Amino acid sequence: MKTGANFVERKDVSKATLERLPLYLRFLQEESGRGVEYVSSSVIADAIMVSSVLVRKDLESVSSESGRPRLGFRIARLIADIEKFLGYDNLSDVVLVGAGGLGKAFLGYEGFRSNGLNVVAAFDKDEKVVGKEVAGKPVLHLDDFDEFVRTRKIRIGIIAVPKRAAQEILDKMVGAGIKAIWNFAPAPLYAPRGVIVKTEDLAASLAILAGKLYRLDMDEKEQL
Repeated sequence: MKTGANFVERKDVSKATLERLPLYLRFLQEESGRGVEYVSSSVIADAIMVSSVLVRKDLESVSSESGRPRLGFRIARLIADIEKFLGYDNLSDVVLVGAGGLGKAFLGYEGFRSNGLNVVAAFDKDEKVVGKEVAGKPVLHLDDFDEFVRTRKIRIGIIAVPKRAAQEILDKMVGAGIKAIWNFAPAPLYAPRGVIVKTEDLAASLAILAGKLYRLDMDEKEQL
């Protein structure tokens, strides 16, 4: 689990910086995998599509690595510092509710581990999936949720159920002691103070993407 110290440090950076840190980390890991040892802020900026000034400011807030003239930042040091700041150096156990199509995709996604998350189990009511395994992860009955979460002291949950059931599942998670919830149900959910909820509306994101593509096509036609 993430330490209390990490949560205190997070208050010193903006939400926008927190959202960019995983992007920096992924790029740096890719560069490290290619054998690159140093990288400049301008190279990072081009990859993330932000200004180099912003990159330096973000990195200074989470790392003591100041960079070397004509070489840039040590990639290994940046990776270690960002992972420590985000808590990725200590895997956080996660539970998922909803073992349908989306839930199964999450259970099989290997990228969670590289970002500090370990999905340990899924929960559902459907007897067709309960008792089975998906990508090596057990699918348990929702009736066992409270005891499992409390026993394992899990603090992060993922909601991948239909809209109509989302608030009920959130309430159940909160009641079991979960403090951070990643919601993929297309519904605005209410959570009590002290509980963090991040909602991802995949359909809305796709609609926005389609709208931008339509405007791009129209602009290109006007230029002909």
